[in-house]
Amino acid sequence: MADGKTLLIVTDAWYPQINGVVRSIERTRDELVARGWRVEFISPLDYRTIPMPGYDEIRLSLTLPGPVGARIRALNPDAIHIATEGPLGLIARNWCVKNKLPFSSAYHTQFPEYLRARLPVPLGISYRFLRWFHGAATACLVGTPHLVALLQARGFSNVALWQKGVDTTLFHPDKRAELPYPRPVFLYVGRVAVEKNIEAFLKLDLPGTKLVVGGGPSLDKLKADYPAARFLGPQQGETLAASFASADVFVFPSRTDTFGLVLLEALASGTPVAAYPVTGPIDVIGSAPVGVLDADLGAAALKAQSLSRARCRAYAQGFSWAKSTDQFLAHLPVKTG
Repeated sequence: MADGKTLLIVTDAWYPQINGVVRSIERTRDELVARGWRVEFISPLDYRTIPMPGYDEIRLSLTLPGPVGARIRALNPDAIHIATEGPLGLIARNWCVKNKLPFSSAYHTQFPEYLRARLPVPLGISYRFLRWFHGAATACLVGTPHLVALLQARGFSNVALWQKGVDTTLFHPDKRAELPYPRPVFLYVGRVAVEKNIEAFLKLDLPGTKLVVGGGPSLDKLKADYPAARFLGPQQGETLAASFASADVFVFPSRTDTFGLVLLEALASGTPVAAYPVTGPIDVIGSAPVGVLDADLGAAALKAQSLSRARCRAYAQGFSWAKSTDQFLAHLPVKTG
């Protein structure tokens, strides 16, 4: 037990956003609280915000180093974790360096690739910034062994593994239900944004129905361009769990995710996965008979239909938030004395 120690998590990704980063932080917090930690946050909820250009769902905090530093000083935490590289993460990182406070950080998003999908920014420039940002941390936590190797090849020297878990009570095959759409049902869940490569899924010539769950800046355009697909908007909780369980195949078209928490949520629901053989799916699925990884995403989706739903469920049960939290704590610099 932590005997009442305080952890401060600084994150630019927080409510009301719905994404894998927020869910990962949420579940880690819950595990830590159950172990006796007090968990505090510095997040956009604490400050005036503006929408990120081109992505209204993401709010950027408008504040200065003084208020953020005063909050850190007042909390006097036993440990600090900086979860994102946004305005709050940057202020907290610089404050910790200036005041010689150790912290861990996390690399949740392949930001250079996401940025390049929107603007002609060379990868080298983005990775230089990220090496500087995370290089000050005692450890930069990443979701998969494959990503550890990729970042080390990019010159990162302090990367450590922090694999994610899944809520196998919420995401369960028992929540499978009949849907008012022709089967087979191929499902995508996630942000509806250009970096998620959703069009690679929507363009596929597949039988049955394509479902898209999620919101984002590309939603209106994709609705107009692909009227045959069903766009259900953002979902949470039991509604989301029912969508995962009721699909026949979960299609993950992203080539830039660092982990893909939705992969585990689909598998825990008994739904096999079709994806590209890239970071995230390579580590979560690998050669396990619970998904098909193929450069031909359509072929992968068709083959995945025949996989055992019971095997998918059993495989997902090996990923727990307790184990994930153990890894998180192993690299957290905690004050002694």
